[in-house]
Amino acid sequence: MHITIVAVGQKLPAWAQTAVDDYLARFPRDFTVIVKEVKAEARTGGKPVAQVMAAEAERIERAVPAGDILVAMDEHGRDMTTVDFSKKISGWKNEGCGVTFIIGGADGPTSIYLTAILAPELLGPIAVAAYSYMALVPVIQPPIMRMLTSEKERKIKMRQLRPVSKTEKILFPLIITVIIALLLPSAAPLVGCLMLGNLMKECGVVDRLSKTVQNELMNIVVIFLGLTVGATATAEAFLNPRTLFILVLGVIAFAMGTAGGVLLAKVMNFFSKGDNKINPLIGSAGVSAVPMAARVSQTEGQKADPSNFLLMHAMGPNVAGVVGSAVAAGILLSFLG
Repeated sequence: MHITIVAVGQKLPAWAQTAVDDYLARFPRDFTVIVKEVKAEARTGGKPVAQVMAAEAERIERAVPAGDILVAMDEHGRDMTTVDFSKKISGWKNEGCGVTFIIGGADGPTSIYLTAILAPELLGPIAVAAYSYMALVPVIQPPIMRMLTSEKERKIKMRQLRPVSKTEKILFPLIITVIIALLLPSAAPLVGCLMLGNLMKECGVVDRLSKTVQNELMNIVVIFLGLTVGATATAEAFLNPRTLFILVLGVIAFAMGTAGGVLLAKVMNFFSKGDNKINPLIGSAGVSAVPMAARVSQTEGQKADPSNFLLMHAMGPNVAGVVGSAVAAGILLSFLG
């Protein structure tokens, strides 16, 4: 009997290939098992999901031997025990049938479900690490900000922000959503939810819904999020060296994000003229800890000059950090999903 496994994806890493070879060697001699890797369609350039899946479907079809029974491996399919699966294989063998198992690409279920599939055991540690860093923004960021700036730079006063019309406020979330949906579809749900809340607040015609989303609904979501994430934080998953490694990586990433924002603001000042100078402290607000990072920029600025008000200037990169995080999540989902 021959069994063919057609899998969409990139070349397996060495450790995974070793495991595959080990299991293939355990098959009886009257079984021939062949693994065929099908190149995944690029998920960049704003390609629609349907187009990506159609291209991969053609490649899968070409890889399937003629006359084989096809079995699609899908998370929504029927669960089988090992005993039931072995009986199924024996039945196909007795009938003299060849079987092809198809493992498709990343598109299908929602991005949240896919994230849980990729590393569900790390959901608790990563969530705790992420929110811990947000709470520790006033502790982590100030030393980095002071180390990379001079007192003169911290005293820079930025020009008054221009008034923004109601039309601009309404068009902004719509334009951002359309651009992200076209360039990076996988990030569209994340950015779309963010921009929907912004639109509800700025349009002025759904005030009751806007207040509900900001208060009651937000509190309910936070409660359920905490419960579901907390339920995954078992002792076995949490109290191990891997969790410590995640925490260390998080600190490094947070510090690099803070330093990168400050340094980029300093670089921009080389090209700024007159009173268009940027206070480098607002660059540290580019992380997605809203509005804590912006408050830290304001606090550090007032320590250097009590008459300096940077809060609203810092909210710009702070919100940009939120959008950037959503886009980065979409990119990672496209490449690693």
